[in-house]
Amino acid sequence: MKILLRHLAIAAVPLACGIAASYAFVQVQGSCSAMVGLLFASKCHGRQLEYQLLAQTAGTALGTVIAAFIGTWLELRRRRIVQLENPNRGDS
Repeated sequence: MKILLRHLAIAAVPLACGIAASYAFVQVQGSCSAMVGLLFASKCHGRQLEYQLLAQTAGTALGTVIAAFIGTWLELRRRRIVQLENPNRGDS
């Protein structure tokens, strides 16, 4: 069960990073009508959604890289522990 939860946590890292990046972009950007006024707010909204999608994609990509490093580190750590427990395992 511990291994399953560890794998689920690692798999959730890209999702969490993507959502966090999208949320941070919305908080920094603000509303379109405040930035460009009411006249151009409709054009700004479409562009703002494009940039929000790009921020979410970049956050997900960064989360994927982070999850890959965490998974690699955990696998190497597990492999070292197994080799220390059975030093004669590979010898025939």
